Amino acid sequence: MTTQQTSDTALAGQPAAYWTGLAYEALIAFTRARQAEKGYTQPQFWLLRNLSVNDISSDGEGMTVTELRDAMSSYIRPEDDLAVEAEGLLERGWLTQDTEDRLWLTPEGEQARIDMARNAPAIRAALHEGIDDADYVTTMKVLQRLIRNAGGTVA
Repeated sequence: MTTQQTSDTALAGQPAAYWTGLAYEALIAFTRARQAEKGYTQPQFWLLRNLSVNDISSDGEGMTVTELRDAMSSYIRPEDDLAVEAEGLLERGWLTQDTEDRLWLTPEGEQARIDMARNAPAIRAALHEGIDDADYVTTMKVLQRLIRNAGGTVA
């Protein structure tokens, strides 16, 4: 397969939304495939992270699937079924569920979260291959500026 090079002038006229959409889908697919190779899903990792006081949770309190979905609303994908994903974590003993349907992280779940997090540097390294940090930072700054120019908010 040959790759056609596009001139800088032509690239400057390309729609950023098209390319960011392609990049988003490719990056998500790559990340999820690497996680699946390790035996877990991205939504499962997010569930553990959102329930861990050592990660996203500020208090380590249990949450319902609805509360977790709300907490993940900025990054959960439409096809992600958190109830199904949570069931898998319950079966593994990484979560427990109380009588009010709140999910709680178990010590085994916390260890699983730690183990899963150890995969992130290798995924990042593979995605960043051939991209120096200065170029990456420039790209992030340009994307943030595009977001602000479009009236969006950059966290």
